[in-house]
Amino acid sequence: MLSRSTLPLCRLALSVPFALSAGACAPAGAVELVVAVSDAAGRALPDAVVAAVARGGRTAAAPGTSAQLAQRDRQFQPQVLVVQAGTAVHFPNFDTVRHHVYSVSPTKRFELKLYAGTPAQPVVFERAGVAVLGCNIHDRMAAWLAVVDTPHFALTGATGQASLDLPPGAYRLQLWHVGMGEEAGWTEQAVTVGGAPMRLQVTLAGGGPRP
Repeated sequence: MLSRSTLPLCRLALSVPFALSAGACAPAGAVELVVAVSDAAGRALPDAVVAAVARGGRTAAAPGTSAQLAQRDRQFQPQVLVVQAGTAVHFPNFDTVRHHVYSVSPTKRFELKLYAGTPAQPVVFERAGVAVLGCNIHDRMAAWLAVVDTPHFALTGATGQASLDLPPGAYRLQLWHVGMGEEAGWTEQAVTVGGAPMRLQVTLAGGGPRP
């Protein structure tokens, strides 16, 4: 069972644009937005979901888009995965024991009954939100799958930072962390990307260790 928390408070601070070298894989004309996420105590929050939705730009993934959430050493790998709505997620089992993967979250209810190897059919996540996953055989196994309505998303690394390459324009920045709980809702903030790189510092009061 995973605990559920109340709606978190947040604080976002927009810094003055600073010089950054353009990434080799950045789309033509894209601007880098760096988002640094910390908890109320100022500690960096790894594995925080950061997504930027363009104004009027909710989009589903292109047909054939897929991702993988594996089971290895009786753990989900990764424990936090973010995908665009419409993505087909595969659940390969690399353990020598069988697993029974399921979710009862409103975002996606599904069940992959006791199996080894890789199920023939992936699970398609059509609806934005957060799905909490478990194993009916191994109660300690848990994973969180965040689904977003945009191709612009990332997870923060060990330093609590994520980088997005965005075309200039108006966006709704969405943030979520497992410490906020499944039902708390996402933190949102309007942001306008201009012609120069930007940096945001975000404090999630509901962020913290995984339940």
